[in-house]
Amino acid sequence: MSQQLGGQQILILKEGSTRTRGRDAQGMNITAAKAVASAVRTTLGPKGMDKMLVDTIGDVVITNDGVTILKEMDIEHPAAKMMVEVAKTQDDEVGDGTTTAVVIAGELLKKAEDLLEQDVHPTIIAAGYRQAAEKAQALLKDLAFDVKSTDKALLKNIAGTAMTGKGAEASKDKLCDLVVRAVTMVTDDDGKVDIENIKVEKKTGGSIEDSEIVEGVLIDKERVHPSMPKKVVNAKILLLNAAVEFKKTEVDAEINITSPDQLQAFLDEEERMVKGIVDKIVKSGANVLFCQKGIDDIAQHYLAKAGLFATRRVKKSDMEKLARATGATLVSSIDAISKEELGKAGLVEERKVGGEEMTFVEQCKNPKAVSIIIKGGTEHVVDELERAIHDALRVVGVVVEDKKVVAGGGAPETELSLRLREYGATVGGRAQLAIEAFAAALEVIPRTLAENAGLDPIDMLVEIRAAHEKGKKTHGLNVFEGKAVDMKAAGVVEPLRVKTQAISSAAEAAVMILRIDDVIASSKSPMPEGGGMPPGGMGGMGGMGGMPPGMGDY
Repeated sequence: MSQQLGGQQILILKEGSTRTRGRDAQGMNITAAKAVASAVRTTLGPKGMDKMLVDTIGDVVITNDGVTILKEMDIEHPAAKMMVEVAKTQDDEVGDGTTTAVVIAGELLKKAEDLLEQDVHPTIIAAGYRQAAEKAQALLKDLAFDVKSTDKALLKNIAGTAMTGKGAEASKDKLCDLVVRAVTMVTDDDGKVDIENIKVEKKTGGSIEDSEIVEGVLIDKERVHPSMPKKVVNAKILLLNAAVEFKKTEVDAEINITSPDQLQAFLDEEERMVKGIVDKIVKSGANVLFCQKGIDDIAQHYLAKAGLFATRRVKKSDMEKLARATGATLVSSIDAISKEELGKAGLVEERKVGGEEMTFVEQCKNPKAVSIIIKGGTEHVVDELERAIHDALRVVGVVVEDKKVVAGGGAPETELSLRLREYGATVGGRAQLAIEAFAAALEVIPRTLAENAGLDPIDMLVEIRAAHEKGKKTHGLNVFEGKAVDMKAAGVVEPLRVKTQAISSAAEAAVMILRIDDVIASSKSPMPEGGGMPPGGMGGMGGMGGMPPGMGDY
């Protein structure tokens, strides 16, 4: 990037920097974004295919989940990274519909490319897209229908739609049942659902059908001492965030011991202090102890003698779940231990799951935290199951909160496409072209569903359109039968939030990429001859190369 000024050349950018401008920059960004969309496009729908991703160290991930694919791909191009952001936002907000969002964004850019070739200005396209996205949000609200959070059958259908096409399909009924039960249990009184309260534990071995729900909490820990009871009925649970061991002095201290008697007295005192802590725990009436910190050997002996069940080094997230499920208070000081702080559970038991000992905390009065154990034949199967269950939990949670759903199978997209075309005609001018392009782009969803199922996309699209023209708003593509059917009646439904979020984030990403007309990439500093470190030592370390004088003598 150099400018001529009075015959003198002025360099503004660093040597080696590259600059791409105007149509070239737009074309490059659009092509990169389209490439990302095409990478996940084949995974959409019930008949979508899986991707195998292999990283640098040879770890393999086999998945159908759009966001997982994009996270695992090592993407360099800045415009392509924006598409990955679309998927991540979708995943954070709703948990499902990541592929849909990316595919729509890719198609919006493809349609914009055609308009750019017709010399429509990017800002006009961007303004038209924004208008269309706003209108689409309003139309979606009209298309949505209310559901009751108590309607278990419908919630199962929603979980089923989220799982369809993922590895979990074979045991869909079983898993959907687990998901709906789990979400129902952790729903707060105000109708809010925090999926964090549902712990998903993976175990390789057995079949998917062996997966189960634990109405309480599952801790991946075993009891600290073999002579402790394996099973405690009517458990009174103490949650302790303090170490059950000899307390070391805060300051550095030196103890001079001159005789064996003194040493013995010192050890006895240490033991007495530990026994004092254990006595406090026993006195509170607790018969189960979950400790976030360590429990030393002497304490383990005394706890076992008192007949307590104890585990140590329990994760903070598990402690919070235990507090929620049992009603216990997390105690952070030994002195604060009292009867009032204890929680209750009908049963605490150590059991073997998949060859590992785990602690089950069950029969809680009001388990606001639950665990799902998922099993599968291989590690890859279990990982994909976990992703499918995560999506299903999120969408069921969203529906319980919002109580709004729309039909699936490309029905809302087709309806939006028709209505936006009508809306575009009322707007007029060049913005109409952009709104119509937006409308056409939305049809990519039913088209892709048909393509992935091996059906003719044009025939299918015409059939669905014809149904919508007749006012059948909930008709979408049944990929198994290869025809347009009423998706609402077929039980293929999705949360409204999945669609609104997918369209808004896709439109925002497309507008952002369209408005870029200049890409300036800085060059990396060239390495010095013969390799080694760049001049000035390690960047950002204040030049480790130049050490203060005399430092080398140490």
